[in-house]
Amino acid sequence: MNISEPSIRRPIATSLLMAALLLFGISVFPLLPVAPLPQVDFPTISVSAQLPGASPETMAATVATPLERQFGQIAGITQMTSTSTLGSTSITLQFDLGRNVDSAAQDVQGAITAATRQLPQNLTQPPTYRKVNPAESPVLILAAHSETLPLTRVDDFADTVVAQQISQVSGVAQVVIGGEQKPAVRVEVDPAKLQSRGLTLEDVRGVLTNATTNTAKGSINQERQSFTIAANDQLTQADQYNDVILAYRNGAPVRVRDVGHAVDGPQDANIAALMGHTRAVILLVFKQPGANVIDTVDRVKAALPGLYANMPPGMKIDTIVDRTQTIRASVADVEFTLALTIGLVVLVILLFLRNLSATLIPAATVPLSSSKTKHS
Repeated sequence: MNISEPSIRRPIATSLLMAALLLFGISVFPLLPVAPLPQVDFPTISVSAQLPGASPETMAATVATPLERQFGQIAGITQMTSTSTLGSTSITLQFDLGRNVDSAAQDVQGAITAATRQLPQNLTQPPTYRKVNPAESPVLILAAHSETLPLTRVDDFADTVVAQQISQVSGVAQVVIGGEQKPAVRVEVDPAKLQSRGLTLEDVRGVLTNATTNTAKGSINQERQSFTIAANDQLTQADQYNDVILAYRNGAPVRVRDVGHAVDGPQDANIAALMGHTRAVILLVFKQPGANVIDTVDRVKAALPGLYANMPPGMKIDTIVDRTQTIRASVADVEFTLALTIGLVVLVILLFLRNLSATLIPAATVPLSSSKTKHS
C-alpha cells in the first residue's frame, strides 16, 4: 500500500477534496499580504525632542547627551544612533532580536523620565518615542498647500486634523510633517531703541514670557455670595503684543511698539518644504510592520474625502509619491503570469491527451501546486 492508493480507490472523494482546496485558495488569495520587501520586524524605537532655535551643538550637549546617558543603561541595546540638527534631536535605539519591543518601550519611557531633570526647562514638549523603524520609507507622501491662505494656517489644519485622522487609519504607524510652519508671534525690536531706554533683549524676553498666561485668577468671597474671577489674559494676535508694557521710564510706560513691532509668522522661519515651486506642508505616511501596504494606502485615500468637508476654503491636498504604484503593477504582473502559466500547462496537457475528462485532473492539480508554491 502506497500513499496514493486511497486517492486512486476513492476518485470522487479525492476530486471533491481537490475542488475544496482550490475554492479555498481562490477565496483567500485576495487576503495574502503584500509588501515591497520581506517582513523583518527589528525591535527599534525612535526618540525625538525639539527645542526651537537651538543650534545643533546645543541640542547635542543639552538634550542628546542626557538622554543617551540614560539610554545606555537599558539592557539589550545593540546600537544607538543620535542626530542633532537645528532645534531637533533624534535618537534611534536598536535592540536584540529576542527583545520584546513593548517591554523595551517601557524601559525607554523610564529612561526619558529619569533624564527629565537634566533636560532644558524650556523644551516645548517632553521627548517622545515611537515603535517604528526610521529606516522604513514612507508609503505615501501628501502635500497640503493653498494659494490664498497663509502657510501657517495650512500647517495648523494639517497638523491638528489631517495628520491626526490619518494616524487613526488601520495600518498607519506614523505621520511625519515636513516643512512645518507652526503659527507663532515674532517680536522684532531695534537694539538702538532698547539701549536708549536702558533695556536689554533679556528684559524683553522675560516680560513677553509672563505677558500671556492662562491661570486661575481667584475669587471674591462675601457673606452670602462668592464670585469667581474669569479673565483671559492670553495674547493670540500680533497687534496685542504691541501694547505690552516692557518697563517704566521717567513715569511713562515703554511698550513693544516703542522699541519695535510684533508680526504673525512661523515658529521656525528656517524650515521650508516645496511642491514644485509652491510652498507646502508635506505629510509622510509610514505603515506598521506587517501591514498590507496596498490596503493601508487605499484606506488613507478613502479617508481623505471626509477631510475635505472640514478643510478651509482654498486649501488643497495632493499626492506627491505613492509607493504602491509599482507594487500594484508587480502584483498584477505576477497574477497575469500565474494565470497564463496555468492556462498554457492545461492547454498542452489537453493537446497531448486529447481527452477533456482526463484533462480535468491536471487542470485542478496545477492550480493547487501553483498556490502552494506561491504560499511557500
